Amino acid sequence: MADRQEDIASQPLLGRRVLFLAENLPCPFHTRVWQEALTIRKAGAVVSIICPTGPGFEARYEVIDGIHIHRHPLPLEARRAAGFILEYSAALFWQIILAFRVFFGRGFDVIHAANPPDLMFLVGGIFKLIFRRKFIYDQHDINPELYEAKFGRRSLFYHLLLCCEWLSFRLADISIATNDSYRQIAMRRGGKPPDKIFVVRSGPDLFRMRPRPAQNDWKQGRTFGVGYVGVMGYQEGLHHLLDAITLLVHEGQRRDIQFICIGDGPERGHLMQQARERGIEDYVTFPGRLPDAEMVAALCAAELCVNPDDDNEMNDKSTMLKIMEYMALGKPIVQFDLTEGRISAQDAAIYAAPNDPVDLAQKIVDLLADPDLRWRMGEFGRVRVRDNLAWTYEAPKLLAAYAALWPKQ
Repeated sequence: MADRQEDIASQPLLGRRVLFLAENLPCPFHTRVWQEALTIRKAGAVVSIICPTGPGFEARYEVIDGIHIHRHPLPLEARRAAGFILEYSAALFWQIILAFRVFFGRGFDVIHAANPPDLMFLVGGIFKLIFRRKFIYDQHDINPELYEAKFGRRSLFYHLLLCCEWLSFRLADISIATNDSYRQIAMRRGGKPPDKIFVVRSGPDLFRMRPRPAQNDWKQGRTFGVGYVGVMGYQEGLHHLLDAITLLVHEGQRRDIQFICIGDGPERGHLMQQARERGIEDYVTFPGRLPDAEMVAALCAAELCVNPDDDNEMNDKSTMLKIMEYMALGKPIVQFDLTEGRISAQDAAIYAAPNDPVDLAQKIVDLLADPDLRWRMGEFGRVRVRDNLAWTYEAPKLLAAYAALWPKQ
């Protein structure tokens, strides 16, 4: 009997059923959602996920690590406002269909919606208002700022996104913020009381992001490698990185640096075309999404990593997981000087003037020329992640958020 009580205490969500909604990436490739889902499953819950299909994740249903994954197709990865309407409408249709399938199958007690987009409150609303299920709004992106970053204006869609964000906060039993900047938005713009907001930062899994033997063929025989991993949308600022590479290759005559840009997204094809047009395609590799082991080995071949996120209000307030993944591998970083990026990296990075490809190129050159500084920065970052920023430190905060859903139980 005592052993049974200990088992229940170690699994605080034993008997609960949780449904995650994620639209922008497939699982388990969606690192944050997958880490959250694994944490909840290990706490005793039955976990289901609804997400899109993607390269390497085409199965419409499968069970991985005890988590039930239901995937749906998307018509496109949008680059323009009309495309986003089509993409999100299709996603919403499939989320409703699959949510009912899960509900009348293994069931769920909680819908955990990980934005973007902020339309998932419509799915959560059906099951909260009619079937009395709990709803969690997990704000990964601030979508009004994301829209402004993509399209450079505050049009009708911007104000509609503000409305959808407010409704998501209004409906949610609790909300989850990835940092204190997002927590302030939840209070100020969402009207959420402080005791209903839980800060759960994104943090790397130290087993997944452990250093591996470098694969030097990623450097194409060149002396230095510079790594990047992440989604490739306009706001990720890879156009600034291409500007910097162009300066290094054509004006700086640097033929000894290979740039390795891992990931996928709506801008990848356009970026590859730009690289060809600029005559730098031999110096930058776009392998797409890679399995974790191959991705980590490729980054381990690099002398440093970059984060060229565009300087805008969204990126300034957002915590980027890729920064901490670089740090977990002991890689020094060159990035633009943005608020949350500096909070995460501290002395693991050197900071270029925002949106300045000339300064970005110079900072890359300076850091490549100083191996001792690279080692010190890499070691600082590795220790900071190990002692402060790893997902191990965030998982209890996520469980505390879930505990607030049933405060008397």
